[in-house]
Amino acid sequence: MRLTHRTLLSLMKRIGGKVDDYAQYRPSALSMQNLIDFGRKAEEKASFNFLRKELLVRLANVMKEVALLPESLLGTPSAMLVYQWYQESFQDLLQFENVEYSPNISNDFTTQLTQIVNRHNTVVETMAEGLMEMKASHGIDPVTQKNIQFFLNRFYLSRISIRMLINQHLILFGQATHPFYQSSQHIGCIDPNCDVIGIIEDAYENARFLCDRYYLRSPGMKLECKNDLQPSQPITIVYVPSHLYHIMHELLKNALRAVTEYQQDKDALPDVHVQVVKGKEDLSIRISDNGGGVPCRLVGNLFNYLYTTASLPSPEIHEPSAPMAGLGYGLPVSRLYARYFHGDLFLVSMEGYGSDAYVYLKALAVEASEVIPAYTAMSKKMFNNVEKSSQWSRAVPTGIYAHVFHLFACASDLR
Repeated sequence: MRLTHRTLLSLMKRIGGKVDDYAQYRPSALSMQNLIDFGRKAEEKASFNFLRKELLVRLANVMKEVALLPESLLGTPSAMLVYQWYQESFQDLLQFENVEYSPNISNDFTTQLTQIVNRHNTVVETMAEGLMEMKASHGIDPVTQKNIQFFLNRFYLSRISIRMLINQHLILFGQATHPFYQSSQHIGCIDPNCDVIGIIEDAYENARFLCDRYYLRSPGMKLECKNDLQPSQPITIVYVPSHLYHIMHELLKNALRAVTEYQQDKDALPDVHVQVVKGKEDLSIRISDNGGGVPCRLVGNLFNYLYTTASLPSPEIHEPSAPMAGLGYGLPVSRLYARYFHGDLFLVSMEGYGSDAYVYLKALAVEASEVIPAYTAMSKKMFNNVEKSSQWSRAVPTGIYAHVFHLFACASDLR
């Protein structure tokens, strides 16, 4: 059911005090090592006690920022529906705020978390519909576009963090299943020995399938690997396989499409080159294509929501036969997945030749910490001015490199 703005405000009044209370707290940023250590102990009571508070904090922080959106967007049916989902989820979790742990309570909590995950499954698509509704009815000027870009980066990153915590709990203590997490070595949704090369190969095969289906041919892939510290060992890291797959599939899909379209008059398509290097601090991946590239002035636009170099898809965007590209969310969301655990993703393009996509992930689990937006009293001013400030909750790694990385991230985030 889609709500009117007045009904939405009425619902907000019921829980507004609690939202204000929990929004005063900053989300507790966890490292991959924290999640691994806790998952190995698998203490359901401890997980319950942590999540029933932490999820309320993270949801409240999101809801306070959603309320800062311009009326032209927040008033759209789709954006109001998304806001309603967050309100309902917050209300659902409030019932566990002060209850004592018991097996029955734990079962109810797990059931509630499953319902919340299902409720929020289409948040990205629904918010995208809200943007299109806003654009159709009010248009989007450059200042508004910049504000919304800033908000969406924070909004979707918060969503990733919330789903990470919920999925970790459901896989450890519930009945959740996922093809990525069926191996006995997984700790929740984390693989302590994530096979980087295997995931890249899977992502390529699926991207190639789409390319073959849409263009009737596809480029090959040449893969080079180097494990600098352990040359004889396969390249593995502690990571969330589904996150890495999402990033790799998006980048390879873009590379295959660019090469196929740019080289359409050639009898043979040049290969896409992928280089993977694991060093002491970083796992670095470079994907290079001969897809013609884009002008330097447009590279930044590639990370803007609803900007795309492909033709717009048909309305049946969720059908298996949908085009390879056209929604404009792939790159910005993939970059958020990379940044979520203190990594990064950026592009370098040579117009007339091709593009290189670089992905950097933390090689050490202790340094792969969550980067989570946090609502503060300065958030409203920041939304209006789109200025970078300390509105992030993150556990910063130690060392000179970490300091430089932190400064770089502060300068480049949401640019």
